[in-house]
Amino acid sequence: MTERGQRILKHTVRKSHQLSAESIAKNLQTPCGLHISTTTVHRELHGMGFHGRAAVSKPYITKCNAKRQMQWCKARRH
Repeated sequence: MTERGQRILKHTVRKSHQLSAESIAKNLQTPCGLHISTTTVHRELHGMGFHGRAAVSKPYITKCNAKRQMQWCKARRH
């Protein structure tokens, strides 16, 4: 991949970071005139330091649990 393609790829990812590698590959084919695969997109993004991660889902704290936690903390404060 050329330097220009890498710059466009970095700009595309920073602009909208919820795109999939397939859609990024399709978007790059139009302005650059490149035909790159999704594997190349994955490899280049990994080399640039972009990694796909999802946040860990946490359980919601109900009012009852929050009250119990506060009581527990206050009982063990000292």
